Amino acid sequence: MTTSAARFEAWMQRELQRVEEALSAWVPADAPAGLGEAMRYAVLGGGKRLRPLLVLAAAAAVDGHPEAALRAACAVELIHAYSLVHDDMPCMDNDVLRRGKPTVHVKFGEAQAMLTGDAMQALAFEILTPEEGVVPGALQARLCRLLARAAGCEGMAGGQAIDLASVGRALDEACLRDMHRRKTGALLRASVQMGAACGRTNDVAWRALSDYGWSIGLAFQVVDDILDATQSSATLGKTAGKDAEANKPTYVSVLGLDAARRYADELLAQAHEALARAGLGEAGEWLALLADKVVDRQS
Repeated sequence: MTTSAARFEAWMQRELQRVEEALSAWVPADAPAGLGEAMRYAVLGGGKRLRPLLVLAAAAAVDGHPEAALRAACAVELIHAYSLVHDDMPCMDNDVLRRGKPTVHVKFGEAQAMLTGDAMQALAFEILTPEEGVVPGALQARLCRLLARAAGCEGMAGGQAIDLASVGRALDEACLRDMHRRKTGALLRASVQMGAACGRTNDVAWRALSDYGWSIGLAFQVVDDILDATQSSATLGKTAGKDAEANKPTYVSVLGLDAARRYADELLAQAHEALARAGLGEAGEWLALLADKVVDRQS
């Protein structure tokens, strides 16, 4: 392992521990009627935590407010976790496996799964708006707006609506890209933006970091489609091949496997180019290495 890779691994492990400890402290165990147990089952002890790492890497690159960055990292992970709980339900993707264990609706029932997602969504914004003095009010408002916009009809929810409406339909690449920029890319982009918002950036750096977020957000989905077509359920921790079985359009079905792999590499190059435009220098190292990790992952 190179010195740079070792430093990156050490940084990741340190930040992941901080996120896990904060989530464990902020996700209540004592919510009524078993709701706390279901919330903690859904969000603790699993997942790549890519979105929190993007928040923290971007914040580190701009010398961001540390408490705001940690809260933003946990909030975006809660939104992501809630979306998975709802996406897995029978009315959506009807999946029974997530992160190598039964999905929330399988373990706790459909009604509790719906409430679990609802509660985690609300908790995300509660975490972003602590008592006065912990995080400046203007920064709280900006973080809430960035997250809400990425999670709503212009972002994740809108992308999921397009996804459900596209089953069995032939989508061209432009339509597929629009869907996934919303469904997957918007929250990943927002993670970068929320981290950057915790510090100071000029307009050029902000636009470049936003472009970086779009590139890795789309690259993540392209690689996800490739892995879904090439890896086993045991490796992925979720049911492999479900999109093909459900006749959903993917980058593999639209472009073909080899072309999808080339596209992921192109998006990675675009992400690195955007970082160069941001002018962060060595401060952007973690963001560069996270982009590599997105494309090189095996699960």
